[in-house]
Amino acid sequence: MRNCIVVFLICLFWIAVPVTGFCASGAFGDRIFDPGKLKPKDSELKVETGEKAPGFTLPAISGESVSLADYQGRKNVLLTFIPAAWTPVCSDQWPGYNIAEPLFDAHDTVILGISTDNVPSLHAWTREMGDLWFDVLSDYWPHGETARKYGILRGDGTAERALFLIDKTGVIQFIHVSDINRRPDLEIIVKAMEELPGE
Repeated sequence: MRNCIVVFLICLFWIAVPVTGFCASGAFGDRIFDPGKLKPKDSELKVETGEKAPGFTLPAISGESVSLADYQGRKNVLLTFIPAAWTPVCSDQWPGYNIAEPLFDAHDTVILGISTDNVPSLHAWTREMGDLWFDVLSDYWPHGETARKYGILRGDGTAERALFLIDKTGVIQFIHVSDINRRPDLEIIVKAMEELPGE
């Protein structure tokens, strides 16, 4: 019952905060670049649910390298790709996951945030947001290689706003490619975690 109340309150907060939300309009001031309305999707998926997730090793803003294989057999993994640092929706989406950390813990799931931005830009941006509890990885070089493997590299070199939930065996259980102009709803992530094998 307690978990249901926590989920309800977090989702209520997530819905109540507008897309231009608490980070974009407040802490960032005029440092946010607004690219305007973009083509909602600009790529073709190369993976499907039920398939083994493509592996990768990427540099993290912590200075370490992080591999998807690091979590196999230990944790479920939510890959959250965003198009670009210092933009409105992205600056709202990832900090929103901070309030939902207990939900991810309850489902034995870690988040790996991925962007095609370089490490220094991601480092500065995430510090401005007040830090995040999950690893933030750079898919900058070879440019967008991981996004390309998943089929979400856009024509302009950014990634789609996409979610991939991968179970402990390394199999993709959930895929959601959003309209790049909109933050994906937290409820769809919670529902996908509830449907993971063994849940």
